[in-house]
Amino acid sequence: MSSDAPLIDRFLEIMAAERGASRNTLLAYRTDLLGASEAIGGLEHADSTRLETLASLWSPLSGSTVARKASALRGFYAFLQEEGFRDDNPSAALPRPALQRPLPKILSTADVDLIFGVIAERLAVAHPSPQDWRLSAMIELLYGSGLRATELVSLPRRSLASDRPFLILRGKGGRERMVPISDRARAAVAAWSALVPEDSPWLFPSGKSHLSRIRLYQMVKDLAAAAGIRPDRVSPHVLRHAFATHLLEGGADLRALQTMLGHADIGTTQIYTHVESARLVALVNSRHPLVDLKPRSS
Repeated sequence: MSSDAPLIDRFLEIMAAERGASRNTLLAYRTDLLGASEAIGGLEHADSTRLETLASLWSPLSGSTVARKASALRGFYAFLQEEGFRDDNPSAALPRPALQRPLPKILSTADVDLIFGVIAERLAVAHPSPQDWRLSAMIELLYGSGLRATELVSLPRRSLASDRPFLILRGKGGRERMVPISDRARAAVAAWSALVPEDSPWLFPSGKSHLSRIRLYQMVKDLAAAAGIRPDRVSPHVLRHAFATHLLEGGADLRALQTMLGHADIGTTQIYTHVESARLVALVNSRHPLVDLKPRSS
């Protein structure tokens, strides 16, 4: 068996927990990663030159298959770098076949109302649990500010000031951005902060560190189930997508949205215009008066 196998299995465990990846996806990724490991003599320490050889090996395959294999490796190298197994990420050397980008999963405003309804019920009791105050603060920040999961769980305890309606984040690539914080979110964070130990450096502490991304994903999915929404439809990243989509529907400027999301390229942000376009097309197809008219016979 490949020496990469233990790392690959750990990566797939995280994919299952954080992204809710299906069994078929996990099996396909495992096959792709082990196959690539065997083809180039190991992945953990491979450099970009060795990764470039995969393009010729994959040349007989369809574009969608190459895209999947490359996606598996990019995710794997991002995992290695994030977990400290590598200092660099050589995955830029992998091929990028031209494919239409899939639309992100989104939630309707009605779905979001159901989620916040569950939180409101839990906080309406005589003595709400600290876990529910924490959950309230996290969901308000995820949906109200579009934070990434890692950005949320690693927030310093004093990153939000009661008199300042924004925070400064350092996101992907070390890029700093200003994130507006709603009055609702600030109130929720203030209520939770009162329960956080004074000596904690983290807003969401857990043991000797902060809450893990995996635990956050589990909590969000449990909340979705309690709201009557299929857990596979909801994740921290889906709440980030909902934040962006609902802002755009409300008339937000695309450049402002790019800044709030921390996208280096506005092309990444433009995916949300396609989501809105798809919604409008569906609206026309279902609600336009011509829908009920029969087509003329030739």
